[in-house]
Amino acid sequence: MQHESPMTGFPPEPSGQVTLANWRTPPFNRWAFQHVREIVPSAEIANDPDRVWTLPQSPRDLSALRIGEGDLAAFLEGTDTDAMVVIHRGRIVFEHYAHGMTPSTPHILMSVSKSMLGLVAAMLAARGTLDIEAPVTAYVPELAGTAYRDARVAHLLDMRAGILFDEDYLAASGPIVQYRKAQGWNPLDPGEAPSDLRSFFSTLVGSDGPHRGRFHYVSPNTDLLGWVIERATGRRYADVVSQSLWQGIGAERPAYITVDRFGAPRCAGGFCATARDLARVGWLLAQDGRRDGHVVVAKAWIDDVIGNGDEQAWASGDFAHYFPGETMHYRDKWYVLKGDGGPLLFGLGVNGQNLFVDRANAIAIAKFSSQAAAMDSGRIALTMRGISALRSHLAGL
Repeated sequence: MQHESPMTGFPPEPSGQVTLANWRTPPFNRWAFQHVREIVPSAEIANDPDRVWTLPQSPRDLSALRIGEGDLAAFLEGTDTDAMVVIHRGRIVFEHYAHGMTPSTPHILMSVSKSMLGLVAAMLAARGTLDIEAPVTAYVPELAGTAYRDARVAHLLDMRAGILFDEDYLAASGPIVQYRKAQGWNPLDPGEAPSDLRSFFSTLVGSDGPHRGRFHYVSPNTDLLGWVIERATGRRYADVVSQSLWQGIGAERPAYITVDRFGAPRCAGGFCATARDLARVGWLLAQDGRRDGHVVVAKAWIDDVIGNGDEQAWASGDFAHYFPGETMHYRDKWYVLKGDGGPLLFGLGVNGQNLFVDRANAIAIAKFSSQAAAMDSGRIALTMRGISALRSHLAGL
């Protein structure tokens, strides 16, 4: 029988101990998602405490907001929300914390981490440090004998590399489990030799189609991009993110990212930050990439992400069924939903992590959760209904 409150007691009872073997499963994930660096090695992403982007508080009463048949409180509970921060026109208008979360608690972003890499890649490309159209092997020649041999950096950014890899979150064996062990997220079996991320890429030798084909979600692509960025800059990924993005948005707190046993960053899912700081990232994009009059991310890149994705690649790809009937695309690690309320730019992570950006209505919403399932169609649909209701409500104010 599982312990109802993990990590309580000194020491915790064995049934309530969070370990490398159970940290992403309920009920342990609720505690673990707020304490990742106590489970997996990490590298700090420093902020600049002297240049924090101040976000004034202007709370709004959203108790009357209806989301389907329920109110906002029911929505938060129904999506297992740990934290949510809503920024409208430069002010925090709503802030919610539960399950031990506080404004200063870092929480894992899961695959919203990919969206952070997309921003960093854009910033480096704008400076001429990273060539998006270059072959991946121009930066990592070690992979010339793999399925990445003809792929370009852009193919990895858009999840359109023809790599044979099944991102099956329920798999108990196979490449995805070996991938988790390589990144240090799963324990090794007795007697099993340790691996690492950079070695794991060399095992991806099979192709499942052409590059620049359908949207094919392969998390290792993003971790490989972290290696590409380190080669392009000659610096650790965590330090590049700190200088370019985290200090650029005026983060209030340091962030961190999990690393493997040799320090390779888990760019695909290991980024951990506070809800306020993630909301700052969204607010930066809602402000066309500018902070206090200074360009942090080029507006032209944001316009490109929103306007130039391939809808057919999305419709024939891996995740379209989670958003039935929606016109969407994926570009540079960001999802774009097109609808009557204007384009919605967002990042999506397993177990209910999100960052939403509505430029037209000056809205940014960061949301952390500890949902039981990695990808839950019902909760994804509920989340999208809730965000739609919030956008409509705030747009009228």
